[in-house]
Amino acid sequence: MMVRKSLIAVFCFLLLKFQAQDTTYSRQVIQKMCSKDFFGRGYVNDGVGKASKYLQGEFKSIGLTAFTKKDFAQPFTFPVNTFPKRMYVKLDGKELKPGVHYIVSPESKGVSTAYQLFRKDSITFGASDGRREVPFKVSLKKKLTFSVAQQAADHTEIELLRDSFPGELKDMEVMIDNVEIPAYKNQNIAGYVKGTQHPDSFIVFTAHYDHLGGMGANTYFPGANDNASGVSLVLNLARYYKKHPARYSVAFILFAGEEAGLLGSRYYTEHPLFPLNKIKFLTNLDLLGTGNDGIMVVNATVFKPQFEKLKAINDEQKLVTQIKQRGKAANSDHYWFAEKGVPCFFIYTMGGIQAYHDVYDVAGTLPLTDYVDVFKLLVAFGNTL
Repeated sequence: MMVRKSLIAVFCFLLLKFQAQDTTYSRQVIQKMCSKDFFGRGYVNDGVGKASKYLQGEFKSIGLTAFTKKDFAQPFTFPVNTFPKRMYVKLDGKELKPGVHYIVSPESKGVSTAYQLFRKDSITFGASDGRREVPFKVSLKKKLTFSVAQQAADHTEIELLRDSFPGELKDMEVMIDNVEIPAYKNQNIAGYVKGTQHPDSFIVFTAHYDHLGGMGANTYFPGANDNASGVSLVLNLARYYKKHPARYSVAFILFAGEEAGLLGSRYYTEHPLFPLNKIKFLTNLDLLGTGNDGIMVVNATVFKPQFEKLKAINDEQKLVTQIKQRGKAANSDHYWFAEKGVPCFFIYTMGGIQAYHDVYDVAGTLPLTDYVDVFKLLVAFGNTL
């Protein structure tokens, strides 16, 4: 009994030490990943490539072991449509600010001309070049939400913030450049800490480090909550397990291509760096920057015994406000692992700031409300596996 109490005391001390010190590291990681240098961790200015180099450096600094002799990177490619240069929209004589007043639909082709607009319905305007209707439209949106497309379509669409433009729209001048890249070079990043008793079996933590990138030469989407927050937590877990190895090996995988359609995780499950059947459990972390309303666990109804363990730990230690459950969902990088039969959760925090896929998801406003409690919960859960 005394030994057990001593172990609990040591565990609590280590977690308190994490809370006191390592949120500083978390903030540093999030700030770095949201910086203009990485330009939204997308495909303009090679933001995602720069982020990859930085994160591989963090893996090396932590002291993780690579799965290959070469380095921590697992390269793969996919096509992507980008907007690297001109991004100019003038509506009825007023120049609009990208990301604030409008976004370009990600599959749009480039265009440089002026149009006359006409209303098609309550939220859509068509366009004419003065002679006939052209493949260009303007949509009114309650919220501007950018994304990534792999190819350009045969049309262009501008999405306007509806509340900022309540009246009729008449004339629009547009100069937008798009560039399709047929095989953009990406990298998943993977490393591990060797287990003390069962080195050939793995507990795995994952997160995606890519985001939406830029829209023109000056506007980018920082992606603090989505998903610099999850990446920083994976790095903190790596630091912890490097100092305190578990019985099982613990792997840490950061995926590219999530925003383009879960592409990095799909590639990984088709080309795993160690057998997927050696994974005891995988936890995917995305949107970890809030927590006012607790956390959501995707796949909770699929892996019920593990979910009950997670809940029991939280009930005992009084960590996050609540743990809600969802079933199977293809909404993050856990999905392809689940399809291969790997037991896994996807965990995200709820409540707080509502910035998502927009220019307002910045490091400075990210509260990290339940960040430390989620860390404690994951470490304690790992000890039960």
